[in-house]
Amino acid sequence: MKSPRTLGLLALALAIPLLTVLPLPDFWFTQLNTIGLYSLTCLGLVLLTGVGGLTSFGQAAFVGIGAYTTAVLTVQLNVSPWLTLFIGLALTAACALVLAAITLRMSGHYLPLATIAWGLSLYYLMGNLEALGKYDGISGVKTLAIGGLDFGEGRGFFVLTWAIVLLAAAAVLHLLDSRAGRAIRSLKGGAQMAEAMGINTFRYKVTVFLLAALLASISGWLFAHFQRSVSPTAFGLKMGIEYLFMTVVGGVAHVWGALVGAGLIKLLDDQLQVLLPRLIGTSGSYEIIVFGIVLVLVLKYLPDGLWDMVEKKLPRRQRRNDWGDAAPLPERAKPAAGELLLDVQAIRKEFGGLVAVNDISFQIRAGQIVGLIGPNGAGKSTTFNLITGVLQMTRGQVVFAGEALDRLPSREIARRGMARTFQHVKMIPDMTVLENVALGAHLRGQRGVLSAMTRLNREEERRLFREAQRQLERIGMGAHLHEQAGNLAMGQQRLMEIARALCSDPALLLLDEPAAGLRHKEKQDLVAVLRQLQRERMSILLVEHDMDMVMEVCDHLVVMEFGTLLTQGTPAQVQQDPKVRAAYLGTEH
Repeated sequence: MKSPRTLGLLALALAIPLLTVLPLPDFWFTQLNTIGLYSLTCLGLVLLTGVGGLTSFGQAAFVGIGAYTTAVLTVQLNVSPWLTLFIGLALTAACALVLAAITLRMSGHYLPLATIAWGLSLYYLMGNLEALGKYDGISGVKTLAIGGLDFGEGRGFFVLTWAIVLLAAAAVLHLLDSRAGRAIRSLKGGAQMAEAMGINTFRYKVTVFLLAALLASISGWLFAHFQRSVSPTAFGLKMGIEYLFMTVVGGVAHVWGALVGAGLIKLLDDQLQVLLPRLIGTSGSYEIIVFGIVLVLVLKYLPDGLWDMVEKKLPRRQRRNDWGDAAPLPERAKPAAGELLLDVQAIRKEFGGLVAVNDISFQIRAGQIVGLIGPNGAGKSTTFNLITGVLQMTRGQVVFAGEALDRLPSREIARRGMARTFQHVKMIPDMTVLENVALGAHLRGQRGVLSAMTRLNREEERRLFREAQRQLERIGMGAHLHEQAGNLAMGQQRLMEIARALCSDPALLLLDEPAAGLRHKEKQDLVAVLRQLQRERMSILLVEHDMDMVMEVCDHLVVMEFGTLLTQGTPAQVQQDPKVRAAYLGTEH
């Protein structure tokens, strides 16, 4: 069964040639052409803002780069318009990479402010350069043609524009349903979980920024040959805001939302410019006021846009299980039983004058389950974060498999065979359980963005999903493959996190309170899973408050109190230690 998205693409592909033979007014095609141009830029904003979580008001400037490149080269140098497309894309890519390197390290409100700044800069640059015609722009741009076929500005241009729009929409849909797409979708929830899965979050931010810029540039190239002229007015901050407005109203996280938003706002804009003067009795840009009100209402009552409301009424896509016969992923060599795997040497973490972890030392050997325990506020999670590279230690050293991990980011530590879960579950709630777990195998795949957009990654995807299903069945969640992760109970979400960590094929598994929220039967199943992993020579570091489970499953315990090492030893030794009893139960007076 094909998904509603695929059926929508097929329906539009069939409708394009059909519309051209119908006796429709030329004005309709002019409108549809403009909507198509807007849709391309909005598709980029879906990737950048809706999926990647990066807000930009400067996309109109990238449209301008594509438009001005082809206008200058075709009018002044008589270069082929088809060649100028690629020259414009190269210039856009160069500008986007420079701007990304500068702005994407910013967070919060600084990023959108930076996009406003460089959008304005490019706008005034276009308006002040003599070579670009200053604010009068460049006229006399030729229409697009292949041999004797001239696409013109009507029906022919409509076919070309919408063919490009549909190809772009299909490419974006394919990308989002891939290894690279899952990495991009993880950006919105913050870097910590994604980096722990081995994802270079900054690289993927640059990737979506670049893709959004290139889509805008293609829109600009088409715009110049459609309007037959270019001027800075079409590429100013006002249009940058309008592009974002269209995308938000349509559905900023949905590919189809880009097309819906572009179409709706364009048609409303035209109609309001006619109707409002009649109603009010005076002319003016009153449609801007209406759009402002509409935006506030959409953000209040439909924060995910109009298409999200439609999407919820459509049948949910059921992924076809076609990976049963896929080749298994290669596995890393496991250390010999008893071999020293992790050596934590006097690690310390200071936050200003507060010492959160005070010279903690312990070791883990292959096949060993070590528990890191202590009262609330003992520093267990901070120690966890120091070992996995989430926090940088003030001093000390962590040696993993004979290699010092000093100053390595968490994604590089994950690459070396260390996987973790989190004290508070971190996941992508609008992805399925299977897709969330497949994210854990990110480092075990190789295919990138271009392979995903052209569907050349299908064999690797089958292998990744096969591994994700295997790990889910391993922990008893095989029946939940296609459920939306955000709909799971807390205990099931924690089990899903463990499956995701196992998907990376780690040598050392770090579990931060995995039994929190689990029922008694689920805890027993978890104990069985941990014992099975131990038999497979996997080492485990466990932070847990359930002392019954800790005493049952751990071979060695490390006890912390107020950031210091209280004692360590076997569960029996720790249970008999009076310092541990005092820490948990208080001192007897």
